[in-house]
Amino acid sequence: MKYIVFILFTVMTNAAAQLMLKQGMMSLGPISFEGVNPLFKLLQIVFSPWVFLGLCTFVISMASHLYVLSKVELSFAYPFLSLAYVAVAIFAYFVFREDLNGWRIAGIAFICVGTVLIAQSGRGHEDQTASITPDKTQTSETVR
Repeated sequence: MKYIVFILFTVMTNAAAQLMLKQGMMSLGPISFEGVNPLFKLLQIVFSPWVFLGLCTFVISMASHLYVLSKVELSFAYPFLSLAYVAVAIFAYFVFREDLNGWRIAGIAFICVGTVLIAQSGRGHEDQTASITPDKTQTSETVR
C-alpha cells in the first residue's frame, strides 16, 4: 500500500491525458483525410497543442506506471487503472458537459467497489519478498 500515491498519480495523469486529447480533437473539428496527404494530416493532429500535451502526459503516466510495476504485482497495480475511467467520466461531465446517467453512475460505483476490494487483497512483491527472505535464510542456516 505504500505505492498507492504513485498508482494514483498514474491514474490521474492517464485521465488528464484523455481530457487533453479530447480537447485537442474538439479544437481540430471533424477529421478528414480526403484530398490531403495522410502523413501531413497525422502530423498536424499530433502537433496540435492540446493533442501534443495529452500525448506528453501519457508518456509521464506510462513512466509512472513502469515505476509502479517495478514495485508491486501487476495483478494489484493494473486494476487501479480502471479508476481513470471514473475520473474521466466525472471530469467530462463538468468540463465537456457529457452525459452522466444512472447506468454510468452504477458502473462507476462497481468500478470503485472492485478497486477497493483489490486494494484490500493485495500487496506488492517487495513486501512478500521481505517476508520470505528471513525464512529462507533460517532454513539454509539450519541445514549447515
